Amino acid sequence: MLPKGKPGTNRPAWESETTHPELSNKLRKGLCDISDPELGLNVIQLGLIRDVKVDEDGAIVKVLLTTPFCPYGPAMLESIRQKSEEMLERPVSIDLSMDMWDFSMMEEGLGEDWGIF
Repeated sequence: MLPKGKPGTNRPAWESETTHPELSNKLRKGLCDISDPELGLNVIQLGLIRDVKVDEDGAIVKVLLTTPFCPYGPAMLESIRQKSEEMLERPVSIDLSMDMWDFSMMEEGLGEDWGIF
C-alpha cells in the first residue's frame, strides 16, 4: 500500500481492474487528460470515475459529478465517453451516479493544497 498523502492512493477499485487490468491501466492514463475546468484537476484525481465494467461487446463507466448541476457536466460526460471508447476500443455507456461527491473522494494529498485535509 502506498503511504498516506501520496497522489494515486485513495482511488476507487474498478471491476475492470480484475477482469481487464491492462485495459484499466490504459483507460486510467487516458482519462487523466480530462479535467474539471473549475477545479483544475482531472477526473481521476477527483475520484469521479467510480467504476468501470468491461466485456467483449462494450463497457460501462460509472461517473460521479462534483455537483448535481455542474455546468460542465454534459461536456465532461461526453468527453469521458469518447476518451473511454478510444482507450478501450469498444462502445462505452456512461452510468451517471446520483451519489454525492465530496473532497474525501479525491486522491490522497491533493486536498492539502486547498487546506482541506
